[in-house]
Amino acid sequence: MESRNNLYPIFLKAKALHVLIIGGGNVAEEKLHFLLKSSPDAKVTIVSPMFREGTLALANSFDVELIYDTYNNSYLKGKHLVIATTDIPEVNVEVYNDCKARHILVNVADNPPYCDFYMGGIVTKGHVKIAISTNGQSPTTAKRLRQFFEDVIPENVDDLVQNLNEFRKTIKGDFEQKVQTLNEFTKGLISKK
Repeated sequence: MESRNNLYPIFLKAKALHVLIIGGGNVAEEKLHFLLKSSPDAKVTIVSPMFREGTLALANSFDVELIYDTYNNSYLKGKHLVIATTDIPEVNVEVYNDCKARHILVNVADNPPYCDFYMGGIVTKGHVKIAISTNGQSPTTAKRLRQFFEDVIPENVDDLVQNLNEFRKTIKGDFEQKVQTLNEFTKGLISKK
């Protein structure tokens, strides 16, 4: 049987969720950086006995709560997403088990069997956002694809989105007629060389 990616992609409104990151090392900083890059208004709490300078700087630049402590399951209260990044595998598995018992989505960094979700490569240009997943198999491939799309998608793609949105509002008819009109209109955007 052919292997495929069965993940279901969604775009979360991180401002409405409370995210907990457990750990204060390189991986925690990387996860925090990419989360805030994509969703600067995310509600984030980080629990760790220590934090890197870069993590402290990010926390000061955004509304990130830092808790200097080791993990215990009381920190899960009120959380919607949890990312475990400690360098102690037993703690990460404990976090996973505690989250599963509470029906909280969890990601144990670099350990796909202990992940309900992956944080893939993300390209953002205005209102256009592309998420890239390799099903946890190759973060390097996701990174290269992200770099490719960042290079080929023009910075002014947001103008196209806004203009098509305004045009869509002027179209009369039912849903099928509107789709047909938009398809005809946008055919001219694809030039055959």
